Amino acid sequence: MKFYDKGFIYKFKDYTQVQIFTAGTAILDMKIYEDKVCRSTFKCQDLKTFNKENLSSTYPDNFLKELFERNGKEITHRDKDNEILIKIKRD
Repeated sequence: MKFYDKGFIYKFKDYTQVQIFTAGTAILDMKIYEDKVCRSTFKCQDLKTFNKENLSSTYPDNFLKELFERNGKEITHRDKDNEILIKIKRD
């Protein structure tokens, strides 16, 4: 998955929602729960399967949820071994 556009991160009681838009159209709408990730274009996946297919099987199950829930103006995760770069910049 590669995205270079603006988006929103919403934190709810039961999940964290990540929406990314390009030219006013949602290109990613993902809900991250404690035990699964659901994307609008795919069925839900358990965290281990999601990591294996989209990130790396070496990542902890809760990696994505914790990454998007971190506070800070700029968050960067760089994994050169798996060629993964995730940058979150908050306005």
